[in-house]
Amino acid sequence: MTAATLSPLPEEKQPLVARLIDGLEPSALLWLSGYLAGVAGQRLPAGKHTAAEPAAAPEAQGRLTVLYGSQTGNAKRLAEDLARRASAAGLAVRVVRADAYATRELKQERLLYVVISTQGDAEPPDDSRALVEFLASARAPKLEALRYAVLGLGDSSYPSFCAIGRQLDERLAALGAQRLFTAGEADVDLETVAQPWLEQALQQAREQLKTSAPLAKVTTLRTARTGPVWHREQPFQAPLLLNQRITGRDSDRDVRHLEFSLDGSGLHYAPGDALGIWPTQSPALVEAILTTLKLDGDTAVRIGNEEHALRTWLAAHRELTQLTRPFFAAHAERSGNAQLRELLAPTARDTLADLFSRWQVLDLLRRHPAGWTAETLVTALRPLAPRLYSIASAQSVVSDEVHLTVSHVDYALDGEARWGAASRYLAWQAEGENVPVFVEANERFHLPADDRDILMIGAGTGIAPYRAFVQERAERGASGRNWLVFGNPHFHSDFLYQVEWQQALKNGQLHRIDLAFSRDQAEKLYVQHRLLEQGRRVYEWLESGAHLYVCGDANRMAKDVHKALVAVVAEHGARSSEDAEAWLSQLIQQGRYARDVY
Repeated sequence: MTAATLSPLPEEKQPLVARLIDGLEPSALLWLSGYLAGVAGQRLPAGKHTAAEPAAAPEAQGRLTVLYGSQTGNAKRLAEDLARRASAAGLAVRVVRADAYATRELKQERLLYVVISTQGDAEPPDDSRALVEFLASARAPKLEALRYAVLGLGDSSYPSFCAIGRQLDERLAALGAQRLFTAGEADVDLETVAQPWLEQALQQAREQLKTSAPLAKVTTLRTARTGPVWHREQPFQAPLLLNQRITGRDSDRDVRHLEFSLDGSGLHYAPGDALGIWPTQSPALVEAILTTLKLDGDTAVRIGNEEHALRTWLAAHRELTQLTRPFFAAHAERSGNAQLRELLAPTARDTLADLFSRWQVLDLLRRHPAGWTAETLVTALRPLAPRLYSIASAQSVVSDEVHLTVSHVDYALDGEARWGAASRYLAWQAEGENVPVFVEANERFHLPADDRDILMIGAGTGIAPYRAFVQERAERGASGRNWLVFGNPHFHSDFLYQVEWQQALKNGQLHRIDLAFSRDQAEKLYVQHRLLEQGRRVYEWLESGAHLYVCGDANRMAKDVHKALVAVVAEHGARSSEDAEAWLSQLIQQGRYARDVY
């Protein structure tokens, strides 16, 4: 018996269904399933239903809503994973992005799960700003009938780890909602916390919605592929084709242009997506930590089902260049140092943030000695996570290649060299060597589907995705105008891809460029100053439907650019600052103001 003979659909309708669902993402399929269930319920005769047909459209009291706020896609992926599991378990479920959620529905919700990330220093994802502000306001309704749980995603190298998830968890409780279980706080190795949270969330949803359907193991149906699928946990070994410094010899910044071959991988990417890199730690750093702690690198350490020599754990599986709050707290406890414990207090937040920006694990171990065994050290350190870099090429132009623009983080602390794990790993790779990579989609930072004008704002390596944007638009002959606003310290040594931008201007592929080289004059000049200078033109572009992109540092550049945009909209749109903020928030919700910040 075939699948077709089991279908209640007329044979002539089956191709229509196949065409309808072809290419749809999981979130769209989940929405469609709920919509069709509602239609079926409305068409059934009163009081009649079958096991295969729901008697009515899923109502709030019998439905799970999974709400997500995501900047890079992790929260979206986890929310959709939970929705798939819930649907397979027989639950009525919908998954909604925060900026697509109608806040008026909150009063009708009965079961709500929130999966949300924290960006930089206690900032919500761009798609969640309006929701977070609404819940914090006096307009938020009482929610005594709501049961909920929150999964926060963050980076424990920031003192405000998972601050937004924690904020929403506490606010929902203050509004009278019933917390079903403790909020999860997932670090960059998010699966460690996320998977147990998802399992608990599913079990609680079954109990709350009182379904008797057995738990199902979800098997995702895929079309047949000729080769393996490469992803975060199974990266492709990409040969390095080019490793070229693109800053001048007199620059204090070492920025590399890197080109990799994806030949034979089957990997595809769009302008705006990121390339994930799995680095390994510098052998010199590993040996320095072993020497400081007087530990034998050949000691075998087993964590769960995984066993390696301590040296291997440190080199390939543990974070060493980023100091995290959990490890700092564990070390403070082991050392018995009162000064370290004081830094963990809320009142010392800024001091701790400054320390985290300068110190690495080795600095803490050397300055405040404490006893560690091989096993306790490996357990306490955060698992090594891949680094994501904005792709600096359009695949329509470079074919089976992918390009990156990477700043080699390299500095001295008390006269001793320090560096970033992935940037050093890449800077030291020789051409011809293989690097483990995967593609991470960034759907909120893609080019507009039509040919609208685009305004691209970036500083430093934040220029990378715009190289891809202009390549793509030139390749497809897009009619929209391209305007680049770029900043870096010095014109002569730090104008990244200068020849390419000048050629693009000459060819009409770039229609305007404004530059801000901060240290070429007595008074520092940044990209936000250029926006203010060109305020009327910026507003006219946005008012006419242009898409706005910001890429670069989250805590300084992006915040200053946003303040400048508020001032521009207020002045040239004859609005108050509050109305200008609201106008820009609408652009974010419409997908016309996108940020790729780090």
